[in-house]
Amino acid sequence: MLTEIAPAAVAASTKPAVLVVDDEYGPRESIAFTLSTEFAVDTVERAMEGLAKVRARQYAVVVMDIRMPEMDGIKALEELRKIDPVVAVVMLTGYGTLLTAQQAMLAGANQYLRKPPDVVELVEAVRKQAEQTRVRRHQAKLAEEVRDMNAALKREIDQNEPQIWQARASVELVHDLNNPLTVVVGYAALMIEEARAVAAADPVRGQRLLEYAALVEKAAEYCHHLSENWRQVSRQTAAFSRIDVVKVAQDVRQVVFFGEIAVQFTGLPSAPVRGSKFELMRVFQNLFKNALEAGAKQLTVDVARRGDQIEVTVTDNGAGMDAEHVRRAMKGGFSNKENGTGLGLSICRHLLGTHGGALHLESAPGKGTVVRMQFPAVD
Repeated sequence: MLTEIAPAAVAASTKPAVLVVDDEYGPRESIAFTLSTEFAVDTVERAMEGLAKVRARQYAVVVMDIRMPEMDGIKALEELRKIDPVVAVVMLTGYGTLLTAQQAMLAGANQYLRKPPDVVELVEAVRKQAEQTRVRRHQAKLAEEVRDMNAALKREIDQNEPQIWQARASVELVHDLNNPLTVVVGYAALMIEEARAVAAADPVRGQRLLEYAALVEKAAEYCHHLSENWRQVSRQTAAFSRIDVVKVAQDVRQVVFFGEIAVQFTGLPSAPVRGSKFELMRVFQNLFKNALEAGAKQLTVDVARRGDQIEVTVTDNGAGMDAEHVRRAMKGGFSNKENGTGLGLSICRHLLGTHGGALHLESAPGKGTVVRMQFPAVD
């Protein structure tokens, strides 16, 4: 039930934009009045009008009734997601059944509230969803900038000699920083949410915040290493030491790919080799990324010892490649992906070469890909 609340005043120029879509005048205006102190609120009484508003302006949150004439909220939500997949949507209904809640969430709603909503609950929900929209828009902008930079560098290479080391090094830098930088942004957003929860003195969520912080720290360390490599230019500066190649691959799964469940490990639980942890992280990052982007639902990393060699086999059930595509992929500069640089496998082969290792690729259309790597074993 709506009751009075006095949200903190916010300057009009900085207020997040909120759209309220409800065919009932009373509830619509009551919600708008409640939110108006903290948000810049637009109101419409029909779903089609709301969709037109979303096409014309970028909103932080859309608050929408489910039960409306002409076009109901579920259908409107499906259409809205085609226009703006990022904006947060809070669905309202006086017919609060489990079925309508499930329908709303499946259609892309971010939160579901009974109608009329409690004022405190409504304001807190809109605040939270507005912040999450801001984070998602920021992430989307960063991803778009990386894609644009990647495409521009690829065009430059196409126009010039691909083997000029400056151009190649620039593309390698963007190629390898893309995933870990996305991780930093994603986990930073989670840390913000958990930090707010910690204020409520919840020790369990507090522990999760510490775990997120540790992962962000690892990803940032990885980014720092790649940047430092670029600054020093020479690949010979990497310091080699005794490392566990299984642990390196597991760290990439956890830190760069958010613990992706498609990646599984078999064979030896540990396998010591001599090398650079961060250089080998780059190898596994590229291999995992290629497989997942090729549609793999299962990716197995098998580690075995064969005489004085450690053999790591990465097998996926993705789309696979024909013999000509395999040849071109190993050579470098070829990619099936719209924004790909085609450097992933050649980077892996180069880095394995500096470790005294080798890379072999087997693939067939519709049968996935197998990558075999050999390293000198360390006793």
